[in-house]
Amino acid sequence: MAYTGLPRIKHVRAFTVRGGGADYHDQGAGHWIDDHIATPMARYPEYRQSRQSFGINVLGTLVVEIEAEDGTIGFAVTTGGEPACFIVERHLARFLEGRNPAEYEKIWDQMYFSTQYYGRKGLVVNAISGVDLALWDLLGKLRGEPVHALLGGAVRDELQFYATGSRPDLAKDMGFIGGKMPLHHGPAEGIEGLRKNIAELATMRERVGPDFWLMLDCWMALDVDYATRLALAAHEHGLKWIEEAISPDDYWGYAELKRNVPRGMLVTTGEHEATRWGFRMLLEMDCCDILQPDVGWCGGVTELLKISALADAHGKLVVPHGSSVYSYHFVITRHNSPFAEFLMMHPGPSEVLPMFHPQLIGEPVPVNGRLRASALDKPGFGVELNRDLPMHRPYAR
Repeated sequence: MAYTGLPRIKHVRAFTVRGGGADYHDQGAGHWIDDHIATPMARYPEYRQSRQSFGINVLGTLVVEIEAEDGTIGFAVTTGGEPACFIVERHLARFLEGRNPAEYEKIWDQMYFSTQYYGRKGLVVNAISGVDLALWDLLGKLRGEPVHALLGGAVRDELQFYATGSRPDLAKDMGFIGGKMPLHHGPAEGIEGLRKNIAELATMRERVGPDFWLMLDCWMALDVDYATRLALAAHEHGLKWIEEAISPDDYWGYAELKRNVPRGMLVTTGEHEATRWGFRMLLEMDCCDILQPDVGWCGGVTELLKISALADAHGKLVVPHGSSVYSYHFVITRHNSPFAEFLMMHPGPSEVLPMFHPQLIGEPVPVNGRLRASALDKPGFGVELNRDLPMHRPYAR
């Protein structure tokens, strides 16, 4: 008897919603994530104090829903807002509606190459990623399996996490294996800013002791010279890695930085990189020690599998950027992803809150810095969409 496959895809819908969630920079005043953090825009004094001042939260969250003929709905959230809704509804939907949801390889290929003339990275790949994640969620729900089972199954019993936030000392008390702090001062603030950065690291090392991991997230703010001086000065305080120090387009700069940093210090990047081709550049030019793709920005699970295999062949770790359940289901299936990131979304941050709150219902969070694999055993990505939020569908068809 011929294989008839799963129920076909009936509808693709794209919504936008404001206020935290997948667009985690969209926070209220007083949050640690928007408190004088070093950025490429900090060379302009008027944009130095707040990342929202230059528009980091303009897009909002993209919500993608994919409904099958039997009424089953897969969904996902990422960053992209209204422009991404246009791309999903007016361009990408044609490659899904009427199709078997198991054909994710063909669907991804058609989405990517049909948009290549105006896409390749950034907003378009965010939109593709949101569709791809919703497709995997639908596939898991139709098959009654969690996404990690579709990816080959868990290779460990639990995930362990480091915490990203301004208080690694509190993260240590909560059971996390390390703490990554935002860098607060960039090159435009000169030697005085550099001293402040090192003083902050030294204070935190004093609080957490010698063995707790400390890392610095530089959010593309530095040049090679400043990043090198920062790394050399930070080495005596046991900095584990320096993250996304320079522009994601400057592969040559990353290769130079990796040669410059003290032996034993790691260079990490990839949060704002996309697709297997972008990560191939980072790998072949020996730009970093750990790749940090965001599954909601790099091309989705379908592409992250390729990125991870490429990294594994180069002997590199893949530790995805944030992204909650969408990365948890991936990380727990990969030997070269031994731990995961948890973004501390409490303003303090003195409590562990769901990373994509309030958009996801049933989102698991680490307990004592760990999450059991059994917490990820519901079908799909194991979460539901909070439909009480004011979602807007700007390009309804």
